[in-house]
Amino acid sequence: MEAAVVRLRRCRNGSLVLVYLAAILLAATAAAALSDAEASDIARRQLLSLREGDGDLPDDFEFDIHVDVTFANERLRRAYVALQAWRRAMYSDPKNFTGGWVGADVCSYFGVTCVPALDDANTTVVAGIDLNGGDIAGYLPAELGMLTDIAFFHINSNRFCGIIPKSFSRLTLLHELDVSNNRFVGGFPDVVLQIPVLKYLDLRFNDFDGTLPPHLFDKDLDAIFVNSNRFVGFIPENFGNSTATVVVLANNAFIGCIPRSVGRMADTLDELMLLNNRLDGCIPPELAELVNSTVVDVSGNALVGTLPEGLVNMIRLEQLDVSRNQLAGAVAENVCKLPALANFSFAHNFFSVEAEACVPSEDSPVALDDSGNCLDGGRPGQKPLPDGSLVFWIGVGVALSVAFTMVSSMLKAMEQAFKSMMTQAPPNSFGSNSSFPFGMPQQAYPTAPSSFSYLELKKDTSPQVSTVDVSATEVDAAGTSKEVDVTETPKPSKKFAFVDVSPEDLRQKDLQSSLEMVDVKHDSTESETKEDTEEKVSYVTKLGQSGPMLSVETIEKMMEDPAVQKMVYP
Repeated sequence: MEAAVVRLRRCRNGSLVLVYLAAILLAATAAAALSDAEASDIARRQLLSLREGDGDLPDDFEFDIHVDVTFANERLRRAYVALQAWRRAMYSDPKNFTGGWVGADVCSYFGVTCVPALDDANTTVVAGIDLNGGDIAGYLPAELGMLTDIAFFHINSNRFCGIIPKSFSRLTLLHELDVSNNRFVGGFPDVVLQIPVLKYLDLRFNDFDGTLPPHLFDKDLDAIFVNSNRFVGFIPENFGNSTATVVVLANNAFIGCIPRSVGRMADTLDELMLLNNRLDGCIPPELAELVNSTVVDVSGNALVGTLPEGLVNMIRLEQLDVSRNQLAGAVAENVCKLPALANFSFAHNFFSVEAEACVPSEDSPVALDDSGNCLDGGRPGQKPLPDGSLVFWIGVGVALSVAFTMVSSMLKAMEQAFKSMMTQAPPNSFGSNSSFPFGMPQQAYPTAPSSFSYLELKKDTSPQVSTVDVSATEVDAAGTSKEVDVTETPKPSKKFAFVDVSPEDLRQKDLQSSLEMVDVKHDSTESETKEDTEEKVSYVTKLGQSGPMLSVETIEKMMEDPAVQKMVYP
């Protein structure tokens, strides 16, 4: 930035104003948020700089470092090595927090706190680092593991990227770790659980992902902040083992139920923040056992059911937020009259009843919000009736259940009918399947001899007989049938067809004598005797009296064949 200012001053038309504006512009550019590409590049540089794959330091690392500066003690020398390595890992420091990190007097560095050592009052050591709000871009080098005397490490609201190196497990006196509001990535940093005396853990507003390790809630922590990351999965079942007074898991993507072990935190838990996740199921009754808690927020999830009755026992509760869920039922008066309650929101649920003490008013000592529910009595801001009426949705559910049952029963009945039809139908009969819909009574069809097989109708090698297809009612009305011989000119191939009598021809004759059985004969061979012909005609006549053997659609398709038309209409 200084070089740019010098160049501007050397310009002929340069002025102090331009120089000042250029400096502001450069500072603003430096302080701009990192892009994803820039954050990835810094993380890549960190990985390349790590001596070990996980960011740990070799046991003899400090003996390989040669510094030509004199220090008051060896501990300050190690602190100098760590801080200088960290300064080299910073690529942007718009507020110049580390501009004075020069020389052996590390206790004069901005953000560095020195105190007498716990084990030796005559030895000065670096006890803490605080660079909050510096907007510094860079990464954490493994050399920071040499700051073995620090009790707090605060770097929130910067632009540090990459991972927390494993060398942090060497910080045996670290009580507070705040790396919130940065660009750290990867799974939950298990290394923080290896810091023996850690009490305050703040990982908020980063890009950590994956699931939470159960060991997190077995560690003796006073505060757990992991909100506003990308954590997913279920909250571990040992959730209630935590001794923390503040647990904030908000703004992630946790799923499943709130663990029922939450009630075991009653002696220590003061604030519980689970808002804006994907939690479902009912609010466990054990939640009401947190009688010492002052803040409970489970808003912005998919919780169902009713409010636990035990909430009336949370006499120290000051803020309760169950809004933006799918809760229903009533809001009890005793909940709204809790002695310490100051804010209570149950908005945007499906509550249908609220006590008079729960109705928001200017005179109420509690800030209440009941909007977006299904409350009667003309309450403003409620859901429309089709959307908010619990009775309506119950009715919809019942109707869908009944409809599903009816459809299922119909399908089963149709399946049984089809199986019954397939079982009762003769194996070689025609029209027993597709010609009739389900539910029609079964009809007995005669079994044709092998010479009348459906497959053989397509062959031209064996002689067959053709009949006129008429209804069984007309056959019964006629009483008798008249046989008519029709002789055709012999054809090279022997084919037979059914003659279909049109309704116009039938209307021209008397109903009692209109039905005639016509036998279309072909003079196929000279060796065929008169007795064989009469025997075939007699059998065909019996078939015609017993009912149709082919459906009308099948006959129409056969009549469309030109060869058949020539035989029927010579």
